[in-house]
Amino acid sequence: MREFAFELRLCAALERRLGSDTVVARQLGASVANPGGRIVDVLCVHPGPEFAARTALTDAAIPAAAIESRVGTGRARFWKDAFDCHPRTARRATDRALEIGFFERERRGGRDYVRQRARYPDWFGRLVAIENKPDLARPGDLEGQLRTDVSLALADEVILATESYVTGAHLNRIPEVVGVWRFHPERVGDASADGDPIEVIREPTPLPVERPGTEPLESYPGRTDVAFVSSERKARARRRLAERAYGKGWRTYAFPACAVCETDASSGATLPHCPWAGSVVDAGSDCGTDCAGYEPGEERVSAADLESEREARTGWVRDPAGPSVQSGLDRFL
Repeated sequence: MREFAFELRLCAALERRLGSDTVVARQLGASVANPGGRIVDVLCVHPGPEFAARTALTDAAIPAAAIESRVGTGRARFWKDAFDCHPRTARRATDRALEIGFFERERRGGRDYVRQRARYPDWFGRLVAIENKPDLARPGDLEGQLRTDVSLALADEVILATESYVTGAHLNRIPEVVGVWRFHPERVGDASADGDPIEVIREPTPLPVERPGTEPLESYPGRTDVAFVSSERKARARRRLAERAYGKGWRTYAFPACAVCETDASSGATLPHCPWAGSVVDAGSDCGTDCAGYEPGEERVSAADLESEREARTGWVRDPAGPSVQSGLDRFL
């Protein structure tokens, strides 16, 4: 199975398996020293004690700069005095936090004063990163990618998911702390299928997320440049990663504007399936007017439909009413 279809079916299986309060997302940057240097295929964010408070706050990812600012829930502060970053970054974070309802504004003398509508909650627990490699005969830089995940230890656990039969030789080439799953996409959503779609070959070993990590940067013959990442930077990066996962989810695909394309709900989620190609397809890379099977048509499913499906099947709340705020309480804070 192609990696795109494999990934979507795995996300659908995880959503059903892990419960409504676990956030499943895909294609997220998981580097610290080299932004964009490492992309995690799938991330599972397990809930913390205040997950319900997060769902009531906003359905979008909250900017890291807004969370890390000195804007609190008490007396409103002049926005520029509350940030330790470039004014343009602070202004963008302030505007976005106001747009999504994390901040509220007061105007005084033509200037913006802001405060949080509610305290930022302790909403997430374990982060589990999953690397998809359907065909282990074509591993690419799998070993290097997994070693980066292990040495940085940004996620609590790292797992390799494959459709291939896993041999001892495969296991020997994979860091021993990495869990290994054999995923059977054909079993997802099929009540008559024999066995769990996720076959655990090896359980992952928890990683030391609270300790400093090492992030490989550039490799040269005989040496690799690395960055040492402090535990404080890792903690901030974990929160940013969890926030991006909450705002993005995994239903980030589009449906082709093609009359041939159908909806495939066999996995328990609505996926774009092309009968001509015989598979789930990526509208951005697989489809278009130059495809031999293309017929002009309309998209069968919109982004809003996919958001509705996410809300119906998970604990994520689209456009929440927001936390209740006691008027005038800030006078005493």
